[in-house]
Amino acid sequence: MQSTNHHPFTEGLLTWYHQHARELPWRQTRDPYAIWLSEVVLQQTRVAQGLPYYLKLLEVFPTIESLAHADESVLFRHWQGLGYYSRARNLHKTAKLVVSEYQGQFPSTYEALIQLPGVGPYTAAAIASFAFGEAKPVVDGNVFRILARYFGIETDILHSSARKEFTDVALELIPKDQPAEFNQAIMDFGSLQCSPAPLCASCPLSLTCIAFQQKRIQDFPVKQKKAKQRNRYFNYFILEQGNKMLVRERKGKDIWSGLWEFYLLESSQEEELESLVELDKILPKFLHDAVIQPLKSPKIHLLSHQKIHCKAWHVQVPDNLDISHVEDFQWIGPEDFEKLGKSVLLLNLITDNLHLEIFNDSMPR
Repeated sequence: MQSTNHHPFTEGLLTWYHQHARELPWRQTRDPYAIWLSEVVLQQTRVAQGLPYYLKLLEVFPTIESLAHADESVLFRHWQGLGYYSRARNLHKTAKLVVSEYQGQFPSTYEALIQLPGVGPYTAAAIASFAFGEAKPVVDGNVFRILARYFGIETDILHSSARKEFTDVALELIPKDQPAEFNQAIMDFGSLQCSPAPLCASCPLSLTCIAFQQKRIQDFPVKQKKAKQRNRYFNYFILEQGNKMLVRERKGKDIWSGLWEFYLLESSQEEELESLVELDKILPKFLHDAVIQPLKSPKIHLLSHQKIHCKAWHVQVPDNLDISHVEDFQWIGPEDFEKLGKSVLLLNLITDNLHLEIFNDSMPR
């Protein structure tokens, strides 16, 4: 039975939701594992893009035990194309932790959930409300935008104090008898109605929305300018010898850590092949009597704060040249390379050069 003393914002939002709710598979369950999986997939990812990944991951890893016991490379293989691979690493860490420390049962409170790897305030609130009925509001970019417009909140949403301020407002609005429905409603409302280009003419909240009444829709939310994108120049060499290619796993805290790539030389600016060879200590060894072919490559690959400029060459190394050992790299066949996680940039590079015989068996299926 619904409460009758909700805030006008909440009443209007829930009424709208009853008419426009999206049918999504994770809304048909209270299983915290399935809900958690959907939330991690949808971080930094639109529903339309994330849905097929969610369904596939749930098919391959139907239980948290199956995910915990899986090899990380298998998870990366199925995550391929989603980006932000730290999510996948934390997904694996959390699965192992829940199985080892909680006997496979997710903790049932917001305060316990937020202690899990990769689980922030938004994800913890989503699991707590959807699976366990706890009245914790989700607060993300959509919610910042909706509440800033409706209440005319002038706080810069990138300021350190913003999350607490907006969370406090949301706590006043979320009904204790319908926390899951409220959170699902505000998610959909931000995606479908109060988007960056809002549909104010059909909005049920427009009569009490400060931004609409003051004709200041585009003034909210207040947000300082984004940091300028950093330009990086990646030069890939697909070195092939005896139907094997030279590859490595990226390490450290740079982008695509844990994913695999060809021999890479990063330069400070766009360079021609001759200049790159002069800059590198290893390439000259490979290029002696080798057949070199420039490849079609994605000119620019955009990340959130980086712009990757890419060039690539195929280098067919003679079989009689002994280059068996290269530090941090290994020679593997196409069938083994196909099983490894790769960045979208590398996948696009492969797709653009399927005329190379060595790629015929290395494309993801």
